[in-house]
Amino acid sequence: MPLIGRAGGAPRTTLDALGAFPYLLACSVLVTSAASAATSALVGLGRGRAVMRSGMAGTGAAVVLPLVLVGGVGSFEGLGLPGAGIAMLASGAINASLAHLQLRRHAVSAGRSLRPGRPSPREVIELAGVGVPLAATVLVEFAVLGVLAFSAARVSTDGAAVHSISLSLVNLMFGAAVAVGQATVPLMAAPVEAGDVREVRRSVRAGVLVAPCAVRALALLLVAARTPVVSLFTEDTGLRDQVLDLLPVVLLVVLTDAVQAVFGFGLIGIRHTVPSLVVFAVCYGLLALVALPVGTAGGLEALRLSLTGADLLLPTGQARSFRRRSAALAAPEPGAGDGDPPSRGRVRRAAPAGPTEGSRSSPPGVTAAPDGPPPPCRNRGRSP
Repeated sequence: MPLIGRAGGAPRTTLDALGAFPYLLACSVLVTSAASAATSALVGLGRGRAVMRSGMAGTGAAVVLPLVLVGGVGSFEGLGLPGAGIAMLASGAINASLAHLQLRRHAVSAGRSLRPGRPSPREVIELAGVGVPLAATVLVEFAVLGVLAFSAARVSTDGAAVHSISLSLVNLMFGAAVAVGQATVPLMAAPVEAGDVREVRRSVRAGVLVAPCAVRALALLLVAARTPVVSLFTEDTGLRDQVLDLLPVVLLVVLTDAVQAVFGFGLIGIRHTVPSLVVFAVCYGLLALVALPVGTAGGLEALRLSLTGADLLLPTGQARSFRRRSAALAAPEPGAGDGDPPSRGRVRRAAPAGPTEGSRSSPPGVTAAPDGPPPPCRNRGRSP
């Protein structure tokens, strides 16, 4: 972080003010990856309640600890930015500890061993074929969102604050779509093994129907309590009014993200993540090219409309990619003789649930699956 800051021309005093925060943040990422392995395994085993318990405990810590460690309470003045790092690390550690404890309890009771055993090079290569493009997709998204944040900051300080609050509201609702998308992946495992294209697509269609409904329910709550909710982020009435004016755009972004995220999880389930990378590279690449001039010319509202336009293209690209790739599950193997029995082609095992692109913020406890790729945490910071 300090190296990137120096390369970007950040003042030395600003970088020195970071203190131990970059190191705490790095430790938090490592702990989060450990939690991901356990929670994704629990998702694959159908232990959704265990994931919910560990995730809620981590989330509770993430909500309470910053209030105490950053701002202070009573005679304790707080630690400032290092306190935020400690809170993140503690929250991740609580989530990881509870998830691993519940996974061990389930595995032992079922007579399974938790020893990793000898790694299989073939399986490692197969996993990399899914995980590397998925990770690249998330990096593309975060990089472009960073460009948007930079463009918003160039508009004005208020613009940067409004942009940040809007993304936080997106994150609050997008978590529901991520959870629904994850739930579709275990349902696809058996159909993918059998090459049953119809059933694979039926699982994803169910997710496409459920995810927007879950997002709409949260959106209705947000609209009903919009003033007190936005007031949690800022007491400035001017900023609050600007955020409220952007609510329709925020809701549209979340709905489109919910649909594309489910299709993204579908591509993870059939182990084809390169198409998602291509779709995001095209849509978000165009967004990155126009972000700075659009922000300069049209301000914050133009930026949000540009992001909405890119998000409207994503579901179309993701849906088309999923349809084409899923059709290949039942394609006959090339070179099969006339007298050979019909073949369903190369059967691919379904990848366990994992974060997907577009997930702007991956909520605690919602992550990638056991032999699926490692998760990003998407704070959008926005996880298909």
